Amino acid sequence: MLTTRFAPSPTGFLHIGGLRTALYSYLYARKNGGKFLLRIEDTDLKRNSQEATIAIREAFNWCGLDYDGEVEYQSKRFDIYKKYIDQLLKDGKAYKCYTTQEELAQMRAEAEANKQRPKYDGRYRDFTGTPPQGIEPVIRIKAPLDGVIEFTDGVKGYIKFNCEDILDDFIIARSDGSPTYNFCVVIDDALMGVTHIIRGDDHLSNTPKQIILYEALGFKIPEFFHVAMINGSDGAKLSKRHGATDVMEYKNMGYLPEALLNFLVRLGWSHGDDEIFSMHQMLELFDPYNLSKSASTYNPSKLEWLNAHYIKTLPFERLADDMLYFGLDFRAINKGQMLLDLLRERSKTLLELKASALAIINQPTNYDQNAVKKFINDDNKLLLSEFANSLGNANMDAKAVEEMTNEFLTQKGKKLKDLAQPIRIAITGSAVSPSIFEVIEFIGLDELKSRIQNFLKSL
Repeated sequence: MLTTRFAPSPTGFLHIGGLRTALYSYLYARKNGGKFLLRIEDTDLKRNSQEATIAIREAFNWCGLDYDGEVEYQSKRFDIYKKYIDQLLKDGKAYKCYTTQEELAQMRAEAEANKQRPKYDGRYRDFTGTPPQGIEPVIRIKAPLDGVIEFTDGVKGYIKFNCEDILDDFIIARSDGSPTYNFCVVIDDALMGVTHIIRGDDHLSNTPKQIILYEALGFKIPEFFHVAMINGSDGAKLSKRHGATDVMEYKNMGYLPEALLNFLVRLGWSHGDDEIFSMHQMLELFDPYNLSKSASTYNPSKLEWLNAHYIKTLPFERLADDMLYFGLDFRAINKGQMLLDLLRERSKTLLELKASALAIINQPTNYDQNAVKKFINDDNKLLLSEFANSLGNANMDAKAVEEMTNEFLTQKGKKLKDLAQPIRIAITGSAVSPSIFEVIEFIGLDELKSRIQNFLKSL
């Protein structure tokens, strides 16, 4: 069965680059009726954070990426790793190395002096003497001394590494017995049945080491897909200065998970000139063999555009649920669906949607002074006062309000431009809002009259 996985380290928040990798892995598994696994690589006990583990799972829940089975934790699998380390030692494919830190430092200094890559010299590779006293050994794999490691990457194509150039007998277990990253990854992926590994191309240098371990242990080598990085607009690796990198920060900024996933799937993959993809369409169309070899560029404007699209198109019930996170319950507001539908066309984020809603729900206590200077004069102050006095008490829909307003303006020999902005400022405190007639339908004529009177008193 086709099986993919996402395996983050719980040393911080879930980076959006990590979420993209998880999304690609999820889509490929689900499209093929396979399994998608979540594994927490928490063997670095000094740097692990329980809060980070919770944050990773929280981000998955928010984005709707479900995984198969239970979450696997490497920290609970040390007995398994020890079993395979002992097996490699027994088979003569690994060995105990007693080289001291001082000796390693000397090797490094000599290599640098000779302008060579620092490399362990293999002095304990075939050691049969008496081990030195007082030194806890590390365990090293017997890596090939010559030849090539080659494989076909699903993204980058054929790749070849010369063993003598890049490899030495790398450590698979530290002196305290704890296994190293590459060793744990191979054991876990093999035992969990992972068939396809999609990950960032910063892991490409790990691949030859892992292939050596797969072969030493007799495990089947999975297919690899090394995805190009996400860069900022300046071409540098994506960082905080380019925008948020924590997945959950996007939720707090008012982005929808559909928009974020749609945005991320396009950072490295495309289908013609299409920009908008539902989860159903992603599952139908995504193919990791079509991932771009080139780095993609983070464009916050594109994310805003996508978010605005989903705010416009998602059902009321769904948006109402999401707005509860920001402390606004549209279901509890009289004509709440009308208000949300009125605002969704002009909102890029849920925070903007909330701010616009509160500007209409609540009587303004402050008024944009630039708008007041630009649009308010003695003539339209009088016109606004007369308009308020002409209002009845029966509430009307937007069309009826527009007809009533036009009749009033005809009687006064005025045009809508003479009254529209003063009304808008009076009812929202700003010169920017949806259609004033729809806003008036929402707040009602009594409230309109009250807001106009309060505005005129403030002048």
